[in-house]
Amino acid sequence: MAVTRRTAELGLRGALGADRGDVLRLVLGDGLRLVALGLVAGVPLAIAAGRLLRGQLHGVTTADPMSLGIAVGSFALCAFVAALLPALRASRVPPAMALAQE
Repeated sequence: MAVTRRTAELGLRGALGADRGDVLRLVLGDGLRLVALGLVAGVPLAIAAGRLLRGQLHGVTTADPMSLGIAVGSFALCAFVAALLPALRASRVPPAMALAQE
């Protein structure tokens, strides 16, 4: 949705000389910045929730590095793919078409 809203901006960047890689890095960077923010906030909250649910956890500690690593890795991979698809689509939009939509 954010990429769709920024189509004119991305088209203008392309018209001013930004290549596909620049647009791809811009859009992907914006998406991954949000992912990093979520991980920075989410991991401590997950550890705190694990401590609260200590009695419910069987066979793992409240801050089990393997469980947290798998969860963080899975989340990061899914988020990367979710950010990559719109970034690829945005990098393929011809500047003239994007500017004509305005």
